[in-house]
Amino acid sequence: MSQNMDEREVKIYHERQRLQFCLLHSLNNLFQGKDTFTRSDLNKIAEKLDVDDPNKGSWNPVSLVFRPHHNEITGNYDINVLIAALQQKAKTVVWHDKRNGASSIGLDGTDDRLMGIVLNVPVTKFSGLWRSRHWVTLRCIQGVWYNLDSDFIAPYAFKDTQQLREFLDRIITAGAEVLLVMNDKQ
Repeated sequence: MSQNMDEREVKIYHERQRLQFCLLHSLNNLFQGKDTFTRSDLNKIAEKLDVDDPNKGSWNPVSLVFRPHHNEITGNYDINVLIAALQQKAKTVVWHDKRNGASSIGLDGTDDRLMGIVLNVPVTKFSGLWRSRHWVTLRCIQGVWYNLDSDFIAPYAFKDTQQLREFLDRIITAGAEVLLVMNDKQ
């Protein structure tokens, strides 16, 4: 007898894009919970990074909005905020060496240290007039890898790890950075 579809239904938390808060959405999607991190949390992390920076530049009026690690109004947090936020949750970031391709990433679940993958992908809009980068989370939930891109209307399920590897190889070629989020060893 086959299982009822309701019994197999997987609940996936998927936060949608607002302004340039893609890192906030990526973190909440990674941890599968609303407000795992808030805008205030990430702003505090960014401000602490600024205060602790021994090489911080001189202040100017633009500094009120365009901070070294984020934009005060729209978000747009940098890698330092991601790393510090993940450290608060006992996670570490391993920068994937793009020369090795996606085949070198253990996606098959044999190593439970890999919590998920955060991507930083180049984005071009308005016929090339606007160039920026976008944070995206990939996460394995109950044995299925999902693309939890906050620009997507809904999560995208990869059919298997081969399709995920092909996706990763394509975006690496296009200039994406691949960051492996690891559970710290206990």
